[in-house]
Amino acid sequence: MAYTVLARKYRSQTFDDVVGQDPIAKTLKSAIKTGRVAHAYLFTGTRGVGKTTMARILAKALNCLAFDQPTTTPCCKCGSCVAVNTGEDIDVIEIDGASNNRVDEIRELRENAIYRPARARYKIYIIDEVHMLTTAAFNALLKTLEEPPEHVKFIFATTEPNKVIATIQSRCQRFDFSNISPKVIAGQLKSILRQEKIEYEEDLILPVARMANGSMRDGLSLLDRLISTGETPLTAKLLEEYLGQPNAEKIHKLIERIADGDAAGTLTGIEDLICSGLGEVQIVDALIESMRDLLVIRSAGVDTDLVILTADQKEKAGALAQRFDAASLIYTITALEKLRWTIRNSDTPRALLDASLLRFTLSEHFMNVDELMSRAQGGTPAAVKKKAPIEAKPAAKAPTPPASPASSESPPSPREEPEPQAWQLTSEPVAPRVPSAPIDLIESWPQILGSIGARLGNLIASLLAGSTPRELKGDTLTIAFPAKGRIQKEMCESNGRAEQIESALSEHLGRRVRIKFEMIAEPQDESTNGREKPNGENRREILNDPGVKTVLLGLDATITGIEEV
Repeated sequence: MAYTVLARKYRSQTFDDVVGQDPIAKTLKSAIKTGRVAHAYLFTGTRGVGKTTMARILAKALNCLAFDQPTTTPCCKCGSCVAVNTGEDIDVIEIDGASNNRVDEIRELRENAIYRPARARYKIYIIDEVHMLTTAAFNALLKTLEEPPEHVKFIFATTEPNKVIATIQSRCQRFDFSNISPKVIAGQLKSILRQEKIEYEEDLILPVARMANGSMRDGLSLLDRLISTGETPLTAKLLEEYLGQPNAEKIHKLIERIADGDAAGTLTGIEDLICSGLGEVQIVDALIESMRDLLVIRSAGVDTDLVILTADQKEKAGALAQRFDAASLIYTITALEKLRWTIRNSDTPRALLDASLLRFTLSEHFMNVDELMSRAQGGTPAAVKKKAPIEAKPAAKAPTPPASPASSESPPSPREEPEPQAWQLTSEPVAPRVPSAPIDLIESWPQILGSIGARLGNLIASLLAGSTPRELKGDTLTIAFPAKGRIQKEMCESNGRAEQIESALSEHLGRRVRIKFEMIAEPQDESTNGREKPNGENRREILNDPGVKTVLLGLDATITGIEEV
């Protein structure tokens, strides 16, 4: 006997057997019970969700010979039910709209519709892929569809309802079949494997259900392919070997290396996936899917039903999700989606993939617009980080007594005189002060910043741009930032950068120094008070703003336009 594929062998036979389309099955059963069966139905939905199966069940329910009238529970044993199952019933005519789409064929259908059924109650026409009919064919069907004979029922099925003309849709009862959830597909796959007495691992089922993309038929076809390998029991390893599905464990380890900031490990993980036969686009797709799971778990908790994972996979994903925050995951997912389309059209996809994942691995800060605006307005929200922050030794800060307006005008008392070795660089407390001594430190500050950049990198040098040495008292050097440099000051104080700057300055000056950072107020420019600044001047101020510089440097971005709000 010829082998019957799972999609046909386990096709639903009654309304109660239907999987994933319970609302539609319930509505049709109610229509049969109350005698309100319409003369025409339009079933829409993606492939493999049960449109044709539901049409056959409805045909059996209307024509079952075991009952004197339509029933919600066809026997599936009488001549009519058996013939409908095989597509050979003379009163239930199944037509492929793709190959019978001409007006002449629809005219022939219309001429035959006037004849009564041979043995059943109704003559039922099931037209699959009805959207393939030509406009002339649709128009030829209109009159018969609007006022059909009492013994005729029409059931149309389509994956593209937008191509069915409005005059046809208005004459039908439309039912939209939804995609079947991976959880429901997984349950059906397990039931079939138990009936087939085939051993399997739990880790296999959910990936197959997700690969089905909402189509039960696709899920059963994938399962058929795995069974055909002859392997027992069915394991998750078969997904990688026979279906080209990325190994979940390898993807998990790759994301772990990104979280660790392990550049070499990230490149090794990519090479491992490439060597297993995966393409760059497949790797990106797998990363997007896994990052989405981490984002959902990070936002909704590990117990959420919004991710389809086994208990062990959820536990691992929950631990990994804590090493990211929502902002960094959102950024990574959107960047990967852009990378996906770029890779498709690139002659060097491997280089793009390596460079992009290394960028995620080596990135340190992710800041959204709201936080940037809050900082610019004087707020101090916590920095958004890709992973848990590294604890750094805080920079030493000397206490600064509050200054009163009168104190700057009166001569200092003997207690307030600086120590003999102190270098007093500033005098005014509320405005940038003109340093008096030592001039050599002030004049050499750009060279000192260049030395710091050569040793610590351009990022730290750019953060110190615009700062000035304000006072060197004892072994403590005070570095002042202008009022617009709040973000730069805070970034210099975070993640151990203060200690790095101290070390570089100590080496350059030849003595051990400790640093502290502070803000200085800028005097109001009365020349522009009460009037708008020229556009060129506004643009220069925006481009020189420390916050804008930080964003451009961190994202490697380019300003394409400036809009005044």
